[in-house]
Amino acid sequence: MHIVIMGCGRVGSTLAHILEDSGHSVAIIDRDPQAFRRLRAGFRGRRVTGIGFDRDVLEEAGIEAAGAYVAVSSGDNSNIISARVARETFGVDNVVARIYDSRRAEVYQRLGIPTVATVRWTADQILRRVLPEGAEPLWRDPSGCVVLAEVAYHPGWIGTPTRDLEAAAGTRLAFINRIGDTLLPRNDSVVQEGDVLHVMAVEADMDRINKVLSGAPEEEH
Repeated sequence: MHIVIMGCGRVGSTLAHILEDSGHSVAIIDRDPQAFRRLRAGFRGRRVTGIGFDRDVLEEAGIEAAGAYVAVSSGDNSNIISARVARETFGVDNVVARIYDSRRAEVYQRLGIPTVATVRWTADQILRRVLPEGAEPLWRDPSGCVVLAEVAYHPGWIGTPTRDLEAAAGTRLAFINRIGDTLLPRNDSVVQEGDVLHVMAVEADMDRINKVLSGAPEEEH
């Protein structure tokens, strides 16, 4: 896949290297030619100097053949405008824009422009590490109603079929992390010691779900 990135800062240059190492072709745009110094000496992708929402600049970066467009410059307005140009003018379906203002990010999400709200994301990551498990969701949908969350559970649930755990908690297990692997629960799956459980649920139900799972099964049936 050919991927165009706007912004050759720390995030943009890191993405460029990762994507190139994964076998993709990459073009990276920045208005400051000095920014390309962040790219390693062996970087094979295109370096395009200019503004990421300028049509000629995008065409020079190969936007017409791009399978994805990523806007990670330091400006919210530039990121969202360029993402819209990539999608609406050049028909790139897979676009992502970094937005610092989380309130604006939610608006753009509803308009169909996937965004990463940098400040909110960073805050969520920190909270997940300093607060008890399950206190902060891993992901929430743009409306804020549905969350993906890691949940703690009483040791008494070990050995319980996942279908019974789901029935007791009134929720769905989204996936299980087990010894470094990620597993989708099956009808015959059983909770094993060391499993990290993740649920997908309405956020308003999380207190109830955490309460059920924090107690032994016998106490809840």
